[in-house]
Amino acid sequence: MNAIFITPAGETLHVEVAEGDSLMHAATFAGVPGILGECGGSCSCATCHVFVEQPALDALEPMGTAEAEALEWTAEPRRHNSRLCCQLRMSAALEGITVRIAATQN
Repeated sequence: MNAIFITPAGETLHVEVAEGDSLMHAATFAGVPGILGECGGSCSCATCHVFVEQPALDALEPMGTAEAEALEWTAEPRRHNSRLCCQLRMSAALEGITVRIAATQN
């Protein structure tokens, strides 16, 4: 399955993501710049902050409490479409998901 990451510099990167895998894991494995994933995906560092574009935004599972709390202290201000990509698991509904990487990570 395919996910599209747009870097703060405007570079578009297509990344293969296995079903059930997190976007953060796939991005760090592929060397996507700006996705740090310092906590390894445990939703505790907020260094994988992205902005999810439509239509995928409406297809996402609801945000959990830990993710919502972590997004309150991100380096770049939280927006309505902010998510931590360690919490986004690839599924058929998210095929082609496009995310913009926050310019500054914690």
